[in-house]
Amino acid sequence: MPSFKSHFVSFVLRHSRKKAFASPENLQRWIAAARKTENHQPPVSLRQRLDIEMHAVDGFPVYEIAPRAGEQKRILYLHGGAYVFEITPYHWHLIADMADRLGYGITVPIYPIAPEHDFHAMFGMVGDVYRQMLDETEAEDIVFMGDSAGGNMAVVLTMMAAEEALPLPSRHVLISPGLDMSLSNPKLFEAERNDPWLGIPGGLEAIRMYSAGIDRNDWHISPLYGDLSVLPKTLLLTGSHDLLSPDNLIFAEKARAAGVEVNVVYEEGMFHVWPLIDMPEARRARQHIVAFLSESRTPIRQDTSFEMPAAEAAE
Repeated sequence: MPSFKSHFVSFVLRHSRKKAFASPENLQRWIAAARKTENHQPPVSLRQRLDIEMHAVDGFPVYEIAPRAGEQKRILYLHGGAYVFEITPYHWHLIADMADRLGYGITVPIYPIAPEHDFHAMFGMVGDVYRQMLDETEAEDIVFMGDSAGGNMAVVLTMMAAEEALPLPSRHVLISPGLDMSLSNPKLFEAERNDPWLGIPGGLEAIRMYSAGIDRNDWHISPLYGDLSVLPKTLLLTGSHDLLSPDNLIFAEKARAAGVEVNVVYEEGMFHVWPLIDMPEARRARQHIVAFLSESRTPIRQDTSFEMPAAEAAE
């Protein structure tokens, strides 16, 4: 049963953030307002307790959280925000928690966002970040982790790296990723009514602003239609009250059919990117992530709360 706090957060989101995605005009107003206050820097409390340095790639900041002594593994964290909003303290606190609990180095690119920039600038920058990581770290020690739009970027970046014959990351952690922007799944419209955060009209406007005219069915925008066989072992976290969940579940089935090992954590009653919010369900989700990445001997629950029938996945 969802916690009281999750119900409270859901109520607040429905009466605040949901409005941003109610129409293209609303999203544009929220972007304009956000640009006046956004700050990509890690919160002071995190900078005081973690070894964080910043450098630039292609003129954009990249933060590096130093690994624990002797640790070789690194995470490339790609933050969400519908490609139009900057990283937030919620992202930073999740990133810091992973740094504390895993001890991995974590690379956080503050990639160019829309409408000021587009797909080509975003992936040009994060692609260069990954190439620099490969100069310093073996691909088998690199994990791509991303939430929402960042989850999409993690999958697309891996597919683009495969096209270039670059070494590929060893694992993916995808939190409520956006994997199909075609809107071809009729279940999305029912999912939208249950989602307290996301809406289709504003989402389409965000896609229009960042996609640089690339068709929404193209795998660069909707990686569900790309070559899933190149993907590494993946942990996918999705919730029943997330607009993106129906496509997430189809992705899991298609990736498995392509030979990819996919662990799904499906949380009943949870909304978009719930692991970023401090509440019981998020703590449970973060434990799944830590276990998956640290190869904990404690088994990860895989799809125990939900198993998608193969026939439904094929619809």
